[in-house]
Amino acid sequence: MSPLLRPLHFVAGLALPPRCPGCGTVMAEDHVFCAACFGALRFLGPPWCAACHVPFEYDRGEGAVCGACLAYPPRHAGVRAAVAYGAVARTVALRLKYGGRTAFATTVARQMARWLPEDADLLVPVPLHRWRIWSRGFNQAGLIAQALSRTSGVPTDLTAVVRRKATPLLRGLGARDRARAVSGAFAVPPAARPRLRGKAVVLIDDVHTSGATSDGCTRLLLRAGAANVTILCWARVLGEAPAD
Repeated sequence: MSPLLRPLHFVAGLALPPRCPGCGTVMAEDHVFCAACFGALRFLGPPWCAACHVPFEYDRGEGAVCGACLAYPPRHAGVRAAVAYGAVARTVALRLKYGGRTAFATTVARQMARWLPEDADLLVPVPLHRWRIWSRGFNQAGLIAQALSRTSGVPTDLTAVVRRKATPLLRGLGARDRARAVSGAFAVPPAARPRLRGKAVVLIDDVHTSGATSDGCTRLLLRAGAANVTILCWARVLGEAPAD
């Protein structure tokens, strides 16, 4: 930082001190959770299903696959999430999406970075329809992808997948209704196909719920020539936990 800007930075820190993303408690650094919120987060990781990465209660051995994936093998190369969806994870996601706290994109990207595949070639955010971007001002998945790109060096392609029709809010819908709502909503522009061919793509989102949205995007990315698609998100809804 320029010596000339340091006094301004100090004054700004006094007026707008860093706060916990979960509860707003004043913190010493940005993007850091207080002890209570950090303790309330359930960080995800192995042991998990080798196919979809849903966590297991105990280690079932290398290559173990959950019942759902045995019955219906997924198209994707796994769903990797930083945390399980819960009260604190929900607060952060909603404040980013609807509260205009765009800096939280960096907060969640820092937690997601540890599960970024080593072979990742390209980060592709789940797209929003243009009307929703105009009303909200941004696509939260795009902000997360860009923040992750800055720290990892993996490039981001914001237009590899587009949402060609608006869809209703999926809040409160079951898996079948969610799949029906997003059917035909996405497309890969012809110009994007050469950029996807043979690439290990990481599909970025904020919250993974039923998988209807990510499954639709994954199918199109593979059809466009992507070598594989891994889904990476901030929070994953597990079991019967409700999602917004």
